[in-house]
Amino acid sequence: MSDDRWHTVLVLGGIRSGKSEFAESLVADAPAVRYVATAAGGEDDPEWLGRIEAHQRRRPQSWSTEETGADPARLTELLTEAKPDDTLLVDDLGGWVAALLDPARQPNDDEADVAALAAAVRACAARVVLVSPEVGLSLVPATPVGRAFADALGTTNQALADACDRVALVVAGRVVWLKEPAEVAPPAPAPAPVRETPVVPSEPVEAHVVSPVVEEPAPSPRTAGVLNEPTMVLPLVASNTVIEAGMELPLPDSDAGPDARDRLTTVDFPGAGLGRLVEAVEFAAATQATVTPQAWSAPRVLLLSGRHAGGAAAGDDIEDVERRVAQVEAGEGVLSRLAGSAGADIAVLRTEESGPIEDGPAATDEEVERALRQGWHLADAAAEAGKDLLVLASIGVGTDAVATAVSVATTGSEAVAVLPRVLLPGGVFDDESWMLRCAAVRDALHRIRREPRGAKDILRELGGHDLAVATGALLGAAARRLPVVLDGPVGVAAGLIARDLAGQTRHWSLLVDTGDLELVRQAGDVLGLNPVLELGLGLGEGANALAALPLLRTAVGLASAVGAHPALAASSDENEDEDDAEFVEPEPDGPGPAST
Repeated sequence: MSDDRWHTVLVLGGIRSGKSEFAESLVADAPAVRYVATAAGGEDDPEWLGRIEAHQRRRPQSWSTEETGADPARLTELLTEAKPDDTLLVDDLGGWVAALLDPARQPNDDEADVAALAAAVRACAARVVLVSPEVGLSLVPATPVGRAFADALGTTNQALADACDRVALVVAGRVVWLKEPAEVAPPAPAPAPVRETPVVPSEPVEAHVVSPVVEEPAPSPRTAGVLNEPTMVLPLVASNTVIEAGMELPLPDSDAGPDARDRLTTVDFPGAGLGRLVEAVEFAAATQATVTPQAWSAPRVLLLSGRHAGGAAAGDDIEDVERRVAQVEAGEGVLSRLAGSAGADIAVLRTEESGPIEDGPAATDEEVERALRQGWHLADAAAEAGKDLLVLASIGVGTDAVATAVSVATTGSEAVAVLPRVLLPGGVFDDESWMLRCAAVRDALHRIRREPRGAKDILRELGGHDLAVATGALLGAAARRLPVVLDGPVGVAAGLIARDLAGQTRHWSLLVDTGDLELVRQAGDVLGLNPVLELGLGLGEGANALAALPLLRTAVGLASAVGAHPALAASSDENEDEDDAEFVEPEPDGPGPAST
């Protein structure tokens, strides 16, 4: 079994439940996938062919396809022949059972074929995801053939559920895990690479979840550690494949968003409607793959507390930063209050200290790789915990200057034009510290002027540990189809780096407010993210988004709950009646059957 605790998964679900999409997301980042298509026939059915073509369009070009509809025994052979580095996606077992019951193959010992398939799954060395229709919740078919199919498929599902490490049920696009793998001892953490300056702690840093509590409303308690929650990591991380540029991650539904926007023109609003909040509705529709999205109900805040040495930290009070992080861990402070009101929990992660960017690399290559994977795990843990929105937040030392350096190196903007001013308690601006930060960014960019500018190069030379974790979280969230709210310098800087690794990540990101920061505005423009609101909030990175979240929820909820205007609905009904009238066959004049 791989280090993410599974290598065989059975995905169950009804018609149009989203089971195939979820199964594809589990293997989306494997280096190569063998897609096993089990359906047979349908050449004379345009609608069925259309469904097959839709499935084919979703598959990356790197996937290979093998059809077993003509010979169901071929599926067992494929599983037996598979190598440890292979990844198989079988979609679906309903087609396999239909081919198994083909009259042309009778008489045949179908139960023996099912047992052989289950044994092949147990012994298979490859990673396997099997998709199957769930028939146990439907009515008993009225025909003998239908009952035989339902019985055979139910027996197959039970046998495969027993053979697989994990079993998932998908209902209306939501995933419930029915079977978890047996608990295994976690692998011993690898020793941290040694650095001369600063010294990397020998103990790995783990995030933990804090559940802020406020008087109204109070969220349910959540205390599990994020990195210790049961997670199912995609093959990309589990197989130790290096995260590289050109990754193929899922995209939101390209039709649902525009269709949701078009639908709003017919909704029964007294006035012009939702204004700029339409952007939030369109984003929710695309990421949920529905024209009538639901308001986010289970957000998680990922709070990164990074620390950067050198001139980037000028003007930052380390003790005050630690005080604010400790407040969050105790369920206190602005971020905790807003999270409690939003029903969100907070995953707090203190990252290792990064080196001074003006003097040398902020982190080593090994540290960047580890931080990227840690961020991926954090996003994966949020998805496994049932979260439907991830909010990136940051409270750190030197993070504004480092985010500026990353943005300037990526977009070509001027540091003095985008570097945020240094604000001290009491509303006093510290321009001397701001100039020191500018000098640190200038010297860092001069230092790397002849160095490669790839995403990982930027993280190693400028971004450091916290930016790498944030980037990995964006990649992991996109892989799990989990929408993300970016809010502030660290978020948009990580968005720029993640875009260069996988361009799909920006489509899963929402920018709520720029906070009147030119750095955020310019980076958002490069990412193609228009801020939904322009409130000029300055509550802190992550807190700004939480303050605006109730308004976004209201907009999404109204867009889904309010129906069409009566006049438009009546016009639509009349058109439908006219269309139906064109096809009404006239009744005969008298009683009795009509003449032909």
